[in-house]
Amino acid sequence: MDLRKKYMRKAIALSVENIKNGGGPFGAVIVKDGKVVSTGVNRVTANNDPTAHAEVNAIRKAAKKLGTFDLAGCEIYTSCEPCPMCLGAVYWAHLDKMYYGNTKLDAKNIGFDDSFIYDEIELKPENRKIETTQFLADEAIVAFEAWANSEDKTEY
Repeated sequence: MDLRKKYMRKAIALSVENIKNGGGPFGAVIVKDGKVVSTGVNRVTANNDPTAHAEVNAIRKAAKKLGTFDLAGCEIYTSCEPCPMCLGAVYWAHLDKMYYGNTKLDAKNIGFDDSFIYDEIELKPENRKIETTQFLADEAIVAFEAWANSEDKTEY
């Protein structure tokens, strides 16, 4: 049996089961060396946490379990093409591969439309729907200078 199908079917099953548990229709599975490291489901409304998407929850659990922020060597199976936040998390986690079931268009068709976020990212900050203003940049830069000059930092 193709193990990829097994893991994708698990992500899909999680997404279906999560609806029965008061969550959104999204599930994710992280695998390393042929073994499930973690799973996650969408708990946005259940936990009143807009970041509690399936992929983010699975990444958080995997990082904790493996004791590292770098999930290189792992792959993620997600029931739907990730939103911009989750896609960013997949890249920041350094996952090797991503497999998904439903597309972002499928998600849009049931009310989960992320296209406005992709559109907003392309705009200059002053043209975004949320008022955005750079403020106290001369003071904020101090932290970046300290980071740049630190010899005791963990790069990521």
